[in-house]
Amino acid sequence: MADAHGILVLIRHGQSQWNLENRFTGWVDVPLSPLGIEEATHAGEILKSYGYKFDYGFASALIRAQETLRIILEVTGQTDLSIEYDQALNERMYGDLQGLNKAETAKKFGDEQVHIWRRSYDVPPPNGESLKMTGERVLPYYHANILPRVLAGEKIIVAAHGNSLRSLVKELDQLTDAQILEVNIPTGVPLLYVFDTAGNVLEHGYLETVKGD
Repeated sequence: MADAHGILVLIRHGQSQWNLENRFTGWVDVPLSPLGIEEATHAGEILKSYGYKFDYGFASALIRAQETLRIILEVTGQTDLSIEYDQALNERMYGDLQGLNKAETAKKFGDEQVHIWRRSYDVPPPNGESLKMTGERVLPYYHANILPRVLAGEKIIVAAHGNSLRSLVKELDQLTDAQILEVNIPTGVPLLYVFDTAGNVLEHGYLETVKGD
């Protein structure tokens, strides 16, 4: 695209061990599951097939995001890439629900209450964060640290989490509070944004298969 400028690739970490066990994870530092490792590897293969070479990387302070990015960079041959880690990109803090099995939590608190905690925009679980609160730390960090690099024409990769990335996608896609509740970001699938020199999104979409398949 002739007027394309910076590129941003968002990646939700591969399946974690607690994703597999159907537990609320939040800020608990849980490693990738074997499937999560496979998902990260496949994401790297997709990006390699498109020929992306990144100028800088960002990841949360949690190991599942860092491992996902490490695997991707191994596959794409960029293990020397400079990476900035920050808890501003961490998953939504689930507070008192962290570590609990989701099905058991529904039995304890009721399906409706758990659904509100999980899917509402601004109702936090006990001692945790809502999606709105998550965005209030993700977006300032994005504007201060990530967007300037994109506007400078760099190719940036960000490995983070379902809810921290939803907070960012809400702004990038100009979604309403209600619309973002219907958005689910899959694990291990690169989400590409192409920007013009003014910072407008020219195109975006998931890179779901290896180019040429």
